[in-house]
Amino acid sequence: MARCLVTGATGYIGGRLVPELLAAGHEVRCMARSASRLRGLPWAGRTEVAEADATDPAATRRALEGVEVAYYLIHTMAATREFAERDRLAARTFAAAAAEAGVRRIVYLGGLTAGEELPAGEELPAGEELPAGGALSAGGELSPHMRSRREVGEIFLRAPVPAVVLRAAVIIGSGSASFEMLRHLTERLPVMTTPRWVRTRTQPVAVRDVLRYLTAWASVPGEVNRAFDIGGPDVLTYADMMRGYAAVAGLPRRVIIPVPPLTPKLSSYWVGLVTPVPAGIARPLVESLRNEAVCREHDIARYVPDPEGGLIGFRRAVALALMKIKEADVATRWSSASTPGAPSDPLPTDPGWAGGSLYIDRRVAEVADPDALWRVIESIGGDNGWYSLPVAWHLRGLLDRLVGGVGLRRGRRDPARLRVGDSVDFWRVEELEPGRLLRLRAEMRLPGLAWLELGVARRGGRAYYTQRAIFHPKGLLGHLYWWGISPFHGLIFGRMPVNVAAAARIRARRPAEGAR
Repeated sequence: MARCLVTGATGYIGGRLVPELLAAGHEVRCMARSASRLRGLPWAGRTEVAEADATDPAATRRALEGVEVAYYLIHTMAATREFAERDRLAARTFAAAAAEAGVRRIVYLGGLTAGEELPAGEELPAGEELPAGGALSAGGELSPHMRSRREVGEIFLRAPVPAVVLRAAVIIGSGSASFEMLRHLTERLPVMTTPRWVRTRTQPVAVRDVLRYLTAWASVPGEVNRAFDIGGPDVLTYADMMRGYAAVAGLPRRVIIPVPPLTPKLSSYWVGLVTPVPAGIARPLVESLRNEAVCREHDIARYVPDPEGGLIGFRRAVALALMKIKEADVATRWSSASTPGAPSDPLPTDPGWAGGSLYIDRRVAEVADPDALWRVIESIGGDNGWYSLPVAWHLRGLLDRLVGGVGLRRGRRDPARLRVGDSVDFWRVEELEPGRLLRLRAEMRLPGLAWLELGVARRGGRAYYTQRAIFHPKGLLGHLYWWGISPFHGLIFGRMPVNVAAAARIRARRPAEGAR
């Protein structure tokens, strides 16, 4: 048993790794910028939580105190020019803090590229310089994000603490950004004009195998300081994967027509319109597909033997992912992590607020059954909709995607249950008090900050649905935005209480859906 620290525990891989480590008998401490983001997770009560930003040396050092194995699962997906410098600073800070704290191993999950940090089969004593010539990609110039991932791996391999760098290509699992992109492109486009990268070879890996590798390194003895390529048994082009997905999902064979002029930037906009993955996140995924990503070695099997029956193949991984989606049993999604560029400011408390204007639209409706009302509130969004003028919500989502926002297609992780940190269309759950309050923070592009509060109030033996739309404008444009959309509030926010109350009456007449 080891004491492990997991960074990125609110993200797609980190949120699945923590319960795997706990099940294996390890002690787990989670490092997060905000402890509240972990509060609603089913395993949160079995872990320690350390609040720290990886770029803060003192806070990171405290988080690593007493830790034996540290998992570094942080990577900025923002499209800003500064992301690489921030990733570099965070990795160096984390490596130095780990050395000061006496950590015996760092485990980092990076990206698989044609270039290699280390020659296959060669280990590097911790703290020594990398051999020259291993930094170039044989598959052409790397994208900025893949270059940054490779650089972070090299930082850890140079650091005093021995590091294991696992390099994966496309990860196939329910809720991953790569899988959601593949899934929606294939399902929605029976005939596709596609860019040249659909012919690039890659070696996808099932998320279950990724988690098995990560978990195992908490127990592997000895000092190991090197990178390992990890991939499944199949080497495929992206076109092969789309056809394979269609076969597993029972769809007709897809017709794929390559169009070379489609650049990664244009492709990302197209992906952003067709799939739930916004262009800002789709672009690094698309750019990474330009380079061949095929494993050059399988040395990891010397330390973590392959399971009986072998690694999970692509079609089996797709079938497992679709089964999880069908059963509404998706543990984490790509949207579990913070959205790049989205506001994270908490709602200002009304009594002590002195930071400027707060525009508030309040609505109330009486209901007969508060429990049925709460079930409606907690299931709002996604396929259940927003109980007022669906065309207006969809139009707002489309406009948001056109300006680079997340749009309305992210949906929900679970159709009936929420937890703090979940994404719900273009909102994120900021506060959740079961049976009483749901507060959503807007992540669409706005000239200000916005929240939507939905609640259940009990007064004098009666129950009420309460609703507050709150907007904190930034500058003159923010004020103009609020007054410009005010005429539509009656159509959108005004109809919600009536329709939510009606839905609660219907829900009260039938058994609780999704009750656990």
